[in-house]
Parts: sequence; structure tokens; C-alpha cells
Amino acid sequence: MEGVATTTNQSKRGNAGAAGESGVRPAWLIVAGAAVLVAVVLALAFSGAAAPRQLSDPGVLTRWGLPISKAVHNIAVAAVIGSLVFAAVILPRNVRSRSGSNRSGSADAAAETGETPAFAKAMALASWAAVAWTLSALAVLVLTYSDAAGLPLSSDPVYTQGLASYLTDFDTGRAWLSTTMIAAVVATMTFGVRSSLWLALTLLLALGGLVPMALIGHSAGGDDHYAAINSIALHLVGVCLWVGGIIVLAVIGGKLGTQTTAVLKRFSALAGFAFALVFLSGIINASLRIGSLAQLGSEWGLLVTFKAIATILLGGIGLMHRQWIIPRLDTNLSARRVLWQLIAVELAIMAAVSGVAVALARTAPPGSEQLQPDATPARILTGYELPPEPTPMRWLTEWRPDWLWIAFAITVAAAYVLGMLKLRRRGDSWPVLRLVSWFVGLIALTYFTSGAPAVYGMVLFSAHMVDHMALTMVVPLFLVIGAPVTLALKALTPRTDGSRGIREWILVIVHSKFSALVTHPLFAAANFAGSIVIFYYSPLFGFALREHVGHELMNLHFLLTGYIFVLTMIGTDPIPRRAPFPLRLLLLFATMAFHAFFGVALTGGTSLLQASWFGNMGRDWGPSALEDQQIGGAVTWGIGEIPTLLLAIGVAVMWSRSDAKESRRKDRAADRNNDAELSAYNNMFASLAERNSTRPSTRRSSHDAPAGQRPTPPGDSE
Repeated sequence: MEGVATTTNQSKRGNAGAAGESGVRPAWLIVAGAAVLVAVVLALAFSGAAAPRQLSDPGVLTRWGLPISKAVHNIAVAAVIGSLVFAAVILPRNVRSRSGSNRSGSADAAAETGETPAFAKAMALASWAAVAWTLSALAVLVLTYSDAAGLPLSSDPVYTQGLASYLTDFDTGRAWLSTTMIAAVVATMTFGVRSSLWLALTLLLALGGLVPMALIGHSAGGDDHYAAINSIALHLVGVCLWVGGIIVLAVIGGKLGTQTTAVLKRFSALAGFAFALVFLSGIINASLRIGSLAQLGSEWGLLVTFKAIATILLGGIGLMHRQWIIPRLDTNLSARRVLWQLIAVELAIMAAVSGVAVALARTAPPGSEQLQPDATPARILTGYELPPEPTPMRWLTEWRPDWLWIAFAITVAAAYVLGMLKLRRRGDSWPVLRLVSWFVGLIALTYFTSGAPAVYGMVLFSAHMVDHMALTMVVPLFLVIGAPVTLALKALTPRTDGSRGIREWILVIVHSKFSALVTHPLFAAANFAGSIVIFYYSPLFGFALREHVGHELMNLHFLLTGYIFVLTMIGTDPIPRRAPFPLRLLLLFATMAFHAFFGVALTGGTSLLQASWFGNMGRDWGPSALEDQQIGGAVTWGIGEIPTLLLAIGVAVMWSRSDAKESRRKDRAADRNNDAELSAYNNMFASLAERNSTRPSTRRSSHDAPAGQRPTPPGDSE
């Protein structure tokens, strides 16, 4: 039984007392906090990052206060995200009690009597950790300016004006200002919201607070800065899920009671995913900054090596939890004691690693990450050197990994296979062609976000249009056929303790008003066709070219709009409503005509879109920027028409199958009731005919007419 079942205050006290025997003792939390500070001090002393500067020294308060504030900030944001994850997807919110009977007279009717102790404590942790996040982010903001300007903290008006300019005119200042504002909003929401939907939205906002942190730092000027930013973003998400979850377990462990085993199993699965995310993203990020094995001997390399070893050790402890300890919790009391002891050790190690990570961020990596004075126009605009002239072979060999989409593809591919295997073990079947279609879609997604279309799409408008149309027309076609939502609903086990897992959240989204709006056939078609004009003839196109966040949001938008449109046309996954087949064909031909119109407009256009970008790339090969844009118009027309025609054929086939299925259904019904429907239909007409034959005629005969009005027979005349 996963839920907490209580009937009296005495039983509540008994559960609380039993839970109080487990959990991490408060002394260990103090030890973990001390471990953070000790690790920060030792790592800074080892790397020399806090040593006085000969020029522009900001003072001892800034040199030591900035890394300590960052350590507090990192722990606080992890605790906030971990608490919200537990509240939204792991813990049941309300206590479920059993009453003797209900109005209908049935016994043991379930009722909700208030928040569970674990949920209440998790939300309290989220609230106060969010306050700490806000204050520490504010401290980092101020101290970062002091460190960058080389000025000690001061209330001098000149210092204040410089700080104000730093917050508005510099990327790092704007990033920390955004983080502080997001943290303040999250703190406010954690004190007020308790519904599942608002908790999920608060969690998404808190995760959004990681974006500014990923955009600043050493990665901004590296040779592959997009890959570095993406790997840092993935690393931060993994750390917050993993470290934040351990912090939450340590705080609420004594309040779990009979929920302990279920909660630990759920978190164990999440922690396994987070460990893989942290370890692999850390390797990717380190490989981007270390050019040779010899550089591992530098201060930065040694700190990275320590982090890697500690991460592997933590992963081994997590494996012990999942494989040996959690399966024995219900039958072995000593296993429960060992579990919380290991969690305490894990928390202390994580605290030390967090301190080292702060010092690592203050230590310069071995390779230079500054933009060279003689940088080419392409390097200045895109952050990368101009790729060589595209050839048929280079369309296959040119790659620039986008680790966000690669991580997404690997995750959902593994989840799909696990779901399919679970169905097979249960004795249910799942079409292999759906599996093949899903993997083809993911391979195509990886190619169009990391391969040559993405590489050349930064410098050629035509390649950009290939990328756009493929992401919105080709990739969704295969992904929709894979029917991932249907597989998830079949494979995932429903929860019965009042918490919301992945399956429950899928159902909430599918049946939401938002889903009803975006999957409405008219809205989906208008969004699919109209957003292309809004995007390319507005500043959004420039934002997507110049900003990494804009680029990733562009890819997400292309993929989602295409996926939703294809889903409304030929998808089998559940949606609130589906259009009749004639309307689907009409919408498909309308979008086909719109794409043709847009493509023709580009082909014949003489005004260059984003001229400051495509016109200043410094290409010494290929057509001119305007000619390339006209080629892009032809690409839009061609790629847009072929998949749309395939969709139309698919809709026609589904229409035919639907009619055939309906005919077979009627035939089976007729066989069961001996054509009762047809007999009733024929009897109705027979009854009408019989009624008409027995009704007296109301027309008068010609013989009954007055003499003066009788008709004269033909040929008679006076």
C-alpha cells in the first residue's frame, strides 16, 4: 500500500513515530553544510582563485564572499527544484482516510483530510530554500560586479551607477538580474500555491531559472560555445534533480511513514536518470575545454577529475540503494537504518562536490576562450568559423552536436523501448512498425538539429529552410505514427495513492482546455501555416539567429507545431476532438496552397531577410545571399508540398478504412439481429404505402362536375 491510511489521531501519531525512527538526523545536515564550506575553502586555496590580485583587487570580502554565496545559491536552487519535483510528481498531496460509510451506504469510502506531513514539509523546504535562493542570487549579483570591476563593495554614487549599468548593459549582469527575479517569483509562489497544476508551473519556472546560469561563464567564447552551453544546461538540470532530491529525502525522511518504499522507488528511478545526465554532460563539457590529457594535470583538470571520481562514487551508492536496500525495506528493519546512513553519507559527499564545483567555476580552464582580434565575420556572427562549401558528401559528414536534442532523443528512445518491453512481458503486443517509425523520426530529428542542415542553416537561408521544413513536416510524420502517448498510457501503471506520476500528468494534459485549443483542427492548421509568416517577417527570426535560446526555441516551435498538426490529421494518440475527414483534406490542401504562396513570394522576392546576418557572412563560395534566399523559397515550396500530399493520402486511406470498418460493424450488427434495422426500414415504407392505398380520394371526378363545366371530348364541336 503506497498511500497513508489513517483513521484516528492515535494511528497518525503511530505512523509519525514509526517514521521518526528513520530519516537523516539533523546533525548530518549540519555536517553537509560544513562540508560545502570546507570544500569551497580548500578548492579555492588549491586553485588560487581567491588569492589577492596585483591589479584591481576587489577585496577579501568579494574574493571569499562570492564563491561562498554561489555555493549557497547552488544548494538553494537544487533544494527548490528537488522539493517541487517531489511535491508535483512523487509525493501524494493529501492524506486519505477511511470513513465507515457514505451516503449510498457503501463502507470504507475514501476521503481526503488534509496535506500529508511529507508534502507539507517538502513545500516548507521549497519556500525557505526559494528565499535563500533569492537572497544568495542577489548577493552573487552584487559581488560579481565587484569582482568584474575590481572594486571593493561601496555605497559611493559612482559605484552604484556602475552597478546599474552592469545590470542593464552586460550579459552577466542581465543574467544574474533575471535569475534573482525568477527566484523571487518562485519564492512567492511556493508560499501560496498548492494545486498540482500550479506546482507544476512553479517547477517549470524554477527550471527556467537555470537558463541564465547556463548562458554565462567560461563557455560563452569557446570554440564550440553552443555545445558548452547545452552541456552546462543539462548538467545543471541533472544536478538539481539529483542533489535536490537527496536534500529533500534528508529533510522529509522522518515524515514518510508507510510511503517510504514507494517514494524511494520513484526517486531512485529519477536519480538514475539524473546521474547519467550529470556524468555524461560533465564529460562532454570537460572535453570541450581540455585539449589534451596533459591538461588534466592543471588545477582546473585536477578539480574536474575529483568531481568525476566523486560522481562515480555517488552513482555506486545510488546503485546500492536500488539493487540491494530498497527491495528489503519492508522486511528488514536494519536495511532501513543502513539506507538513511548511506543517504547521509551521499549528502555529505554531494556537499563537498558542490563546493569543488564552485571553485571550479572560479578557475580558468586550460584553453583560451576569448574571441581572437582577427576573427572572421562568420565567427563574430555565429560563434563558429565558416563551414566549407557544401557538397553531397558534406551534407552527411558536417556535424555540430546539439546536446539538448541528442539527450532528448536518447531519453525518449530508451523510454519507448522500455515501454514496449513492458507490454511484451505483460503479454500485450505493440506493432514493430510503430517502433521503427519512432526511431526513424528520432534519427531524423538528431540529423536536422546536429547535422549539416543545422550547420549550414546558420550561414545559408536555403539550408535553414531545409532544416525548418524538415523539422515541421518530415520529423513529426514519423514521430506521430509511433503513437508515444498511447504506448505510455498502456505501459505506465496508474497510481492509487493520490500522487501524479507521468501517466497521470499525460492524462491531465490530454484532457486540459489548453490541449483542446491547440489540437483544435482549425487552430492547429492556422498555427502551422500562419506562424511561418509571423516568424520570418518579424524580429523573431533575428532573435533565433543571434541568440542561442532563440535558436533552441525556434527548433522546439517548428517541431511542436508540425507534430500537433500531423497529430490532428493522421494521429492515433488521444486528443480532445478530431476533425471529420472532409475537413482534414480541406485543411491539408489549404496549407499546401499557403506553403506554395509563401515559397513563391520568397522565390520572386528582391528584399533580403535578415540582411545584417546573411549579407555579412563573408562567404567566398556559393550564390549571393539574395539568390540563396530565392533558392530557399523553392525549397519551401518543394519540401512543403510532398509531405502534405503524403498526409492527404494518409487521410484518404484512413477515411476509406473508417468507412469499411463502419460497414463491417453494420454487417455484424445485421447478422446478430437478423437485419432488424433494414426490416424496420422496409416496414416503415410498407406501412406508408398501405396507409396511402386505404385513404379515401379527395379529388373529384369529371363526371361530378357541373354540366356547364364538363370538359368537351376531343373532336366534338357544335
